[in-house]
Amino acid sequence: MARIAVIGAGMGAMAAAARLAVAGHDVEVHERTETYGGALGQYRREGFTFDTGPGLLTLPAVPRDLFLKTGREALEDRVHLTETEPAVRHVFADRVHADLPHTSRAQVAAALDAALGDGAGQRWGAFLNRARDTWDRSRRPLLEETLWPNWQVLAEREPYPAEPWRRPLRRERRATTLAEIGAWELRDARLAALLGQYALAAGLDPRTAPAGAAVLPYLEQTFGLWSVRGGMRALATALYERCVERRVRFVLGSEVTAIRTEEGRAAGLVTADGTRVDADHVVAGVPPSVLDALLGSPARTAGEVPAQRETDRASRLLVLFALDGERPPGTVHRTVVHSRDAKAEAAHVFGGAPGVAADPTLTVDRPEDPGLVPGPGHEAVTVRLTVAPGTEPTEADLDRITARAEAAVPGLAGRVRWRHALTPADIAHATGAPGGAVPAPALAAADGKLLHPANSTRVPGLFTVGGWSHPGGGLPHAGMSGALVAGLIVEGPEFTGST
Repeated sequence: MARIAVIGAGMGAMAAAARLAVAGHDVEVHERTETYGGALGQYRREGFTFDTGPGLLTLPAVPRDLFLKTGREALEDRVHLTETEPAVRHVFADRVHADLPHTSRAQVAAALDAALGDGAGQRWGAFLNRARDTWDRSRRPLLEETLWPNWQVLAEREPYPAEPWRRPLRRERRATTLAEIGAWELRDARLAALLGQYALAAGLDPRTAPAGAAVLPYLEQTFGLWSVRGGMRALATALYERCVERRVRFVLGSEVTAIRTEEGRAAGLVTADGTRVDADHVVAGVPPSVLDALLGSPARTAGEVPAQRETDRASRLLVLFALDGERPPGTVHRTVVHSRDAKAEAAHVFGGAPGVAADPTLTVDRPEDPGLVPGPGHEAVTVRLTVAPGTEPTEADLDRITARAEAAVPGLAGRVRWRHALTPADIAHATGAPGGAVPAPALAAADGKLLHPANSTRVPGLFTVGGWSHPGGGLPHAGMSGALVAGLIVEGPEFTGST
């Protein structure tokens, strides 16, 4: 039995902790805040409850596998999952809207034909076929296996099988970015906006995101979107309770100030109150800059995938609306309100200057969950948008967001009891990421800029978990990183991933 010290109680860290405890190890988690869950937090006020992280679950197979491997109770024995139907309503710049069904490719194509005109569904369906091939090619190396030692192959190899595109008297070309897929293969501004929104929501610039990001819409439209009764926080609570049942110890309010090493190997932690924690292995669920500061030197060596700089990644702004009045029957859970100028929005978000774009893309969640409101006659609505790190919205920004959200919630302004903004600064407090940056999922190609460092480090016994390490950001990826770290510790450096 090895002693394992875990830094942080985010979802990836808890996933690793639960798996390691089941394998017979002595696991202790130190979390600098007073709660667990990392990005899966909640904001509560006057009987209203809002998720402060993702509002819906994708790839439910990942937490299902985690709960199966760490105990006899299935995930659904702990949390109640419901498929959202339709999965998403998209309101495009011309105010045409399309309701995309849950996990039915044929019905999605029919919905797009009905909304955007004949042929739109066929073009989107053909694109999703190529996205499926991309998923088949990249799933194992990017999600299920430890990062390849020759990771440069992933950096150079584009897994998306782009269709050839030719203009008269010009040579044939193939799309290498999502923007080019939209222009050359989808050939409809609204389909291009639909595709680009997936990149933006993941914190990627749609103009430069590699074509392999086609897996993002594929995952949603193949495996669906799922709501969690009581909010996504209920998933974090279920995992925390599973850890406690497996005798993982949590020390909340315990800020780690240093990672100790002895004879070149990780040997434990030092906390803010001076406590020395001995350990045979240390698992760090913190951003790269925080990890280097705790170690006192870079955790990575030359030749490895360089840790992504937090300042290069986007952040999130959430506007929470407590509404008077019933949620109308048949209300769609999630609506995406597209920008009228997606290029200008991307230039603003990824231009380096904080602030809210003039015409941002909004993701509006209206959950049907009586437990999230104080009683009948009320509704809790969350609006999410991608912003640059460090953004602090003004009241004018919030008024503009409220007005744009009317496309998803008619009469919104007249129903507001109160609204509250959760900014990148709040994300920074919850996760420790400077500026509230949110890591993007790992993707191939793009010269390796969207790969994440391996879960092992240059220091034997020190491992990294969560969105800032392989396989990158996103709730499913956090669970996968926990599985990879547990495998590396239990089976040793020869472990390469699930079979």
